[in-house]
Amino acid sequence: MWDSWAAYDDCAVNYLHLEKASAEDVAVARHETMSYAVYRILGSRFVNSPGSATVLPSFDAKMAEFGYDIANTSTVGDTPAALGNRIAAAVLAFGDVDTSNEANGYANLFYMTINPPLLPELPGNPTILDPNQWQALALDFFIGQAGFPFPFGVPPFLSPEWGTVTPFALTVDDLTIYERDGHEYWLYHDPGSPPFIGGVGDAAYRSGFDQVLEWSASLDPTDGVMIDISPASRGNNTLGTNDGLGRPMNPKTGFPYPANIVPAADYYRVLAEFWADGPASETPPGHWFTIANYVSDHPAVEKRIGGVGPIVDDLEWDVKLYQALAGAVHDSAVAAWGVKGWYDYLRPISAIRYMADNGQSSEPMGPSYHPDGITLEPGRVEVVTLASVQPGERHEHLAGPGNVNVGKIAARAWRGPDFIPDPDTSTAGVGWILVENWWPYQRPTFVTPPFAGYVSGHSTFSRAAAEMMTLFTGDPYFPGGVGEFFAPQNEFLVFEEGPSVDVTLQWATYRDASDETSISRIYGGIHPTADDIPGRLMGFEIGPDAYELAETYWGPWKTLDLSQVVVAYGSGKVHVRGVMQVGVYGEEDVLDLSQGANFSVRDKNGMTVSIDLTSCEEKRVGGIYRCTSDDGTSFAYFRKHGEDRVKFVVIQRGEALGEGLSGPLTVKIVTGDLERAGVSPECMETNGSIVCKTSAGKGKRASRANWLFRGSSGTQLQWNPKGTRSGR
Repeated sequence: MWDSWAAYDDCAVNYLHLEKASAEDVAVARHETMSYAVYRILGSRFVNSPGSATVLPSFDAKMAEFGYDIANTSTVGDTPAALGNRIAAAVLAFGDVDTSNEANGYANLFYMTINPPLLPELPGNPTILDPNQWQALALDFFIGQAGFPFPFGVPPFLSPEWGTVTPFALTVDDLTIYERDGHEYWLYHDPGSPPFIGGVGDAAYRSGFDQVLEWSASLDPTDGVMIDISPASRGNNTLGTNDGLGRPMNPKTGFPYPANIVPAADYYRVLAEFWADGPASETPPGHWFTIANYVSDHPAVEKRIGGVGPIVDDLEWDVKLYQALAGAVHDSAVAAWGVKGWYDYLRPISAIRYMADNGQSSEPMGPSYHPDGITLEPGRVEVVTLASVQPGERHEHLAGPGNVNVGKIAARAWRGPDFIPDPDTSTAGVGWILVENWWPYQRPTFVTPPFAGYVSGHSTFSRAAAEMMTLFTGDPYFPGGVGEFFAPQNEFLVFEEGPSVDVTLQWATYRDASDETSISRIYGGIHPTADDIPGRLMGFEIGPDAYELAETYWGPWKTLDLSQVVVAYGSGKVHVRGVMQVGVYGEEDVLDLSQGANFSVRDKNGMTVSIDLTSCEEKRVGGIYRCTSDDGTSFAYFRKHGEDRVKFVVIQRGEALGEGLSGPLTVKIVTGDLERAGVSPECMETNGSIVCKTSAGKGKRASRANWLFRGSSGTQLQWNPKGTRSGR
């Protein structure tokens, strides 16, 4: 899509197919070029998909609706259709050289697993050899995440060598290369090793998988637990934590977020399924394209790329959003699967059953002790004893013939698919089970993804996408201050009945949605925290890098060049200087100070300092203006600098500010109908201030007057308070 759009824009930089074109009606030509390019690529990508019988005819129907001939496969000539076919050919050819092994169905070239497969329908995990490494599952019938069936077999590790695939914005500075058995594993943003039982991180290994087991006991909709799932109570986490307590106020409406009280188990179950992205739904990266479409279609969204500049049309918004988002999630896959292939870490079903098979590790003098056993907690995880299986006792139903299960480990947990005779009318609920029979909260034909757990792909994809969406929209918040998804009562859940009431998921920010994605995988029994947090941290780096690279393809964005931004917390002083361009978007794109001016300084977390200058007057013939605030604590100077540029300096001396601004800082100026914004230079914390300067501004300090009135001709104009001018 991007190359089809960029072909008709002189400023835009093409990505793969470096061809420019012209047309009398660019909009019509773009539509045809893009339609042929996308049609060819989708037809190739989906030809072997499980839904191809439905999807491929829908592509044909869409082309017919547009009036385009699908039989036109020509790549010769300067028609829009031929250009679209050439672009598609270039994209498909790239798949043959990006090391993905597409020609052989993306088959693994050298990876070998150590552990024999786990048969989840049988008790325990008796075949595992190394409890720190990945283990495949053997099911009678398995349906993978993309909907592909694997009848009567063991699905292999999906793409453990993906780290060598050509990335979008990842660079050699992010790369670590390891070697095993003579083969290279490429890791971008290497997070280091996961915790190992019996090794480094033993306690974290146990606590993480214990948490997965514990949280599965929260999935009973009849337990009577009610919680508020509104942004007033959830979200607003510090990066890499789940410490958020929500936000009291919707910044878009100025009112508190209303409470959203639902049964806790319904919320957790909806989370697990909504973010699971398994068969019959989009994959995890595709989910964020669905969210991007939701944002793009929202009536409150202003389609200013980066939150600045003019409102762009829907197509320009979409192709730039898709390019940046595709780059972010592609790099997330390359980075996360590189880590998965190298560290080769097991999933909760393998670890939890392994520890339970060993016994308990809490009481060395107690029954069923083993140093690699599971952690006991009365009322939650216990050893089955002769006393606990007596009639009327909590483990009576677990005794087995002749009390054969005495000495085994029991836990209160989701009871699994055997307790769901009809998914349309029944739920498994929570009760005491033998941990050797524990299942994740997933459909029985899926159980757990066929690849290593560390790091969480969901966490990496989602955080990268959330950071990218924040940058692209210029706002950490969803349009209107809240994003929503509605799960209707007894219609949304797939493998058991539910939710028991209507549930509306809500997120204030893209980051809140990302963090919810991450914890959903713990409730779903797919990841421990050790998989989750490193993925979030990786995504936090990957998303902005992808956005910044995508920007370079969009061509010059004439807006605001900032040479210095300083914010002093204690004094409340704000000092900004820079240059803005005018006349960029037509003759009416002029500096109009008749109604004053507004400056805002926003950090990357959305914290904003606003400066309102209500009155302006010309101080010097030739275009020197001074604007002031009502209370006289803030002022700014503007001066024309060449034909289409205006220099400015703005100073605020106000009340003390709360510390915590994080660079880079975005400055926006609004004067009349003119709006400009720009990102500060590199920032540093110093003496209770955040200081952002260009490298040129770090030498001898020039006064703001000298900087403002230095002319492009080399003549320096001095500002005199009495209103006279001297040149030298």
